[in-house]
Amino acid sequence: MHGLLPIRAGPSTSKNPRKYANFYRAFHDYFVTHLPSSSLHPDTRSSSGPHHQLPRSASKPHNPSEGPSPAPLLGSTRDSTVVRIPLRSAKHHFGVSVSRGTRPYNEDSYQAGVIEIPAFAKRAPRTSTRAPASSPLQAYREQQRKEQDKGNGGGEGTSAESASGDPQVFYFGVFDGHGGTECSEYLRERLHESIEETAGKYGLESTLSATASEVREEVKEIAGSPRKEDQDKAGKATGTESISYDSSKANRLQTALIKSWKETVGGYFQRFKPTAFALDSKPTIATVLTHAFLQTDLSFILAQLRLSNDDNDPVASDRPLNAHDDLHSPSHPHFSTQHKKPFKGGSTASIALLSTPTPTPFWHPSTPSTLYTAHCGDTRILLSRVSNGQAVPLTTNHHPSSPSESERLRRWAASFVTDSFGEERMSGLANTRAFGDMGSKRMGVSAEPEIRHLELAPSEYAFMVLVSDGVSGGVGDQEIVDLVKEAKTPELGAREVVSFATEVGCDGDNATALVVRLGGWERRNEGGGGSLGTKESREWRRREAMDPRGKRTLL
Repeated sequence: MHGLLPIRAGPSTSKNPRKYANFYRAFHDYFVTHLPSSSLHPDTRSSSGPHHQLPRSASKPHNPSEGPSPAPLLGSTRDSTVVRIPLRSAKHHFGVSVSRGTRPYNEDSYQAGVIEIPAFAKRAPRTSTRAPASSPLQAYREQQRKEQDKGNGGGEGTSAESASGDPQVFYFGVFDGHGGTECSEYLRERLHESIEETAGKYGLESTLSATASEVREEVKEIAGSPRKEDQDKAGKATGTESISYDSSKANRLQTALIKSWKETVGGYFQRFKPTAFALDSKPTIATVLTHAFLQTDLSFILAQLRLSNDDNDPVASDRPLNAHDDLHSPSHPHFSTQHKKPFKGGSTASIALLSTPTPTPFWHPSTPSTLYTAHCGDTRILLSRVSNGQAVPLTTNHHPSSPSESERLRRWAASFVTDSFGEERMSGLANTRAFGDMGSKRMGVSAEPEIRHLELAPSEYAFMVLVSDGVSGGVGDQEIVDLVKEAKTPELGAREVVSFATEVGCDGDNATALVVRLGGWERRNEGGGGSLGTKESREWRRREAMDPRGKRTLL
């Protein structure tokens, strides 16, 4: 999409397939999948159904005396072609719409694509039915699986899988800047990289890898009642599968990050302890997200401090233009080379990560998935439940009026004030959690995210919506969901949400909406009367917004 081709590593020779290659690439704003070859270039010579792919001379009629017919596994031998589909071009699966409103420029930003981190989906239960181990059918199936694994091990020929071997993890984010575009653009380009780097530092393990107990149960299931030597062999095999982690390494990373905040900012961060940083506990995706958010915010703050020091440096003008470049990431120049003055604004952020236990994508009606959201500020993430059509909010606004936020900040903030619109503010800011905002960091404006975890059953939710406060500030959660229900595609739904927010909004703020299709999209109008619940109120608001007499103001 951006004219950059991703740099791919060659086949991994490491014994641990979960290790990441040491290379840098552009953001993957596309997903990898496979399509039947017949859908790309139909071949009349191939049959329409599953076939054995044996030469004609080796085929022979089935003999009933030899046992059951060794039918092939569906989908395992079908000719397919690996394709890359840009996510922003998949209008039936993802849609985005952006409007600057009445502002001179747009401070919002967004990102959508695939990131390289281990899968965190809940592992699918194993089947309880299995053919006898000595049967020809089971032997034939095992041979097919081995041939399929051998064919998929040579590169990117795996369907809907990442370079690490896990199913792809999808990443969606919306960033609402204030005071300028510098911080929101920084998050768009750097936050996903920070998540990938942090996952590698912590050694995050995939939840789809088999543990010792699971392998042992599988061995018992296959063998029935194994002999003593078989049990010894199973115990030896499962002993190598035990997963261990270095808790001291995670503690060092967390301690170093907290110490950097104390030395750089101080104030509120003198006794700062993120809730996701638990001692002697195995790192999870929540730990990685919290660390990545705080590290990205710290990197942005340090970049602004370097620019402040350059203003007082008499020889700053004699330094080379690339003096502050990140040598380990040459594809992205350092922030200070693009902006010459310190940026005192900031940005809110809401991201969503989706992972599936199988290569089947999350929008398939029969696929369960795991959703993690990380949020700070007043951007919103909503789900539409299929059963009753209700909006399910996954984020809360981090405003001074929030009881939890006011309790957290009372001992550091000098005072809370109420503006002319009746909104409480702290030092002129409406958000108590945000990236940037250098002048308010000492009083507790932190980028520590609010983490939510949700297991999505197949077709339980119809779609997911991510919006900036330009939408949620004037449109209710249920109205947003009902607007998307009436659209034919996610792209049209995002356009309708932004258009309605722009029409009925009073402040003319920037508006951004992302709509992501989930498994229950085709049933989005079944529960709760579809979109009829808010239809009358939305029509009335549109009429009021179009009435010129309703907009008269005193001069």
